[in-house]
Amino acid sequence: MIETRLRTRTHGIAYLLTTLFLLMLGLLNLRYGFYGLFFIALAMAVLAGSGLAYTIMNRHQQLTAKGHFVVLCTLNGAVLATSAASQSQVAGHWAMPLLALNLLILPAREGLGLSLLLLVLMTLLLMLKTGTTEALAAFGGMAMLLGTGALAVRRYSTMAQSANDLTIIDPSTGAHHGRFLDENLQQEISRAEATGHPLSVIALDIDHANEVATLHGNDTLTALQRQIIQQLFEIIRAGDTLYTLSQSTLFLILPFTPEEGARVIAERIRRTIAERQWLPVESSSVSVGCTTRLPADSESNDLTKRAHIGASQVRKTGGNNVRFVPGSVAL
Repeated sequence: MIETRLRTRTHGIAYLLTTLFLLMLGLLNLRYGFYGLFFIALAMAVLAGSGLAYTIMNRHQQLTAKGHFVVLCTLNGAVLATSAASQSQVAGHWAMPLLALNLLILPAREGLGLSLLLLVLMTLLLMLKTGTTEALAAFGGMAMLLGTGALAVRRYSTMAQSANDLTIIDPSTGAHHGRFLDENLQQEISRAEATGHPLSVIALDIDHANEVATLHGNDTLTALQRQIIQQLFEIIRAGDTLYTLSQSTLFLILPFTPEEGARVIAERIRRTIAERQWLPVESSSVSVGCTTRLPADSESNDLTKRAHIGASQVRKTGGNNVRFVPGSVAL
């Protein structure tokens, strides 16, 4: 949500400044008698204003809004067309702020691609109209601006990804925070619905967790959970995700995994944990519940509840076992 608000403000301010800049540019052209450039600048200001309106209307979906690409392609095309049709080379200078605007508004790859296309085409136009020397000078200036902007965007993307990882992933264990489980599982369900691929989940409860905390302290239980998490990372696949729901409960999302695969992974986890020595409690085990998505399962709760039911049933019978809960079980 923070990223969405930041992008909304950034896009809105960028479009607003662009609109004001184009209006001022149009007034200057009108003052000096360049009526054609005045009307073009006015039309581009209206287009930039429409980008501002689009940003406001889609302020809650800025991370997925596709209309910005259309607006900026039109602005870039208008600058190229004006430069090609006009005898004056003033319009060619309008390309420089657009290079920065493309990088500021669009995703990194789209913004860089559109800016490179504008840079190449504008340089070719200048070579045809003014000669190689002036075209190369303009190219150098635009290339420096584009390079600086691209480095800034890359640095921001790296920092944003690092901040996002710190928010979603517990740096001490590498597991995802449990508060993101429902959102991410819902995304996996949507992907499974779209692709037709199977999806399974596993819930794990550390057996006798209360007794461990009572006898050895909460710090020991936390240390035990961290050791189990590290062991799980050696078992699960690269595309699987692990979540910590509490001090004694873990959860796994297994994309592209049918029922048979979920059963195999669940049993492997149970056996590995039961057979290993854990410090300082020497031995431990887990109650494992698992389930596989059915076509009727459209909500994340459909899967999480069944998996937790399976783990709860195992725990009530002594733990250290696996229970698969089919979709037909009433929740």
